[in-house]
Amino acid sequence: MALKAPGILIFLLSIILALAVLFTKFFGATVPLLSGETTQFYGLLLAYIILVFGCIMRGL
Repeated sequence: MALKAPGILIFLLSIILALAVLFTKFFGATVPLLSGETTQFYGLLLAYIILVFGCIMRGL
């Protein structure tokens, strides 16, 4: 299986989502839908799944 670098849009979407979760967790920022511990975990999981799909799929 050949992996490639993700597109800039996919990469930025993943980074922005991961940073939103980290700011909510460590700095007390209020981001809608990322207020609980479980939703923060799912937010980080979604960020990495987006990044993995960006590396696996062609044209993303």
